[in-house]
Amino acid sequence: MADFSKFSSNLPARTSEAPIPFARPGNLAAIIGRIEEAVEEETAGLKNDTGYDLKASNARKSRYLYELTRAMKGANEIEFLEEHRDSLARLRQKLAKNEAAILAHLNAVNEVATLLKNAIQRAEADGTYSAGEFGWAS
Repeated sequence: MADFSKFSSNLPARTSEAPIPFARPGNLAAIIGRIEEAVEEETAGLKNDTGYDLKASNARKSRYLYELTRAMKGANEIEFLEEHRDSLARLRQKLAKNEAAILAHLNAVNEVATLLKNAIQRAEADGTYSAGEFGWAS
């Protein structure tokens, strides 16, 4: 069987995944730190950079969450929570700020879309007919 197919020409062939031993707490701390950095960067980017690449940021966060999930396989969740209580509390605060920034961004996008929709409707209206007369108004 070929290592590559026409559908996955850039991807290496699948290999059977051996179970990963539980990651050392230092590795978990590093993964949590990377998640914190990604969340902080996204929050700042949404607030300050109109050209911020949200798609790339989401991909990075997804990758880090995948790493965390893999590292947690077979771990004792209670021990994990106790060992990383402070970093998880910090991450929770950063996620709350990130959520607020995302909501503000979405609200701004919604406002711009509404302004554009209204401008298009005004430009298309010549005063003869309105969509409300035909029951099409929203």
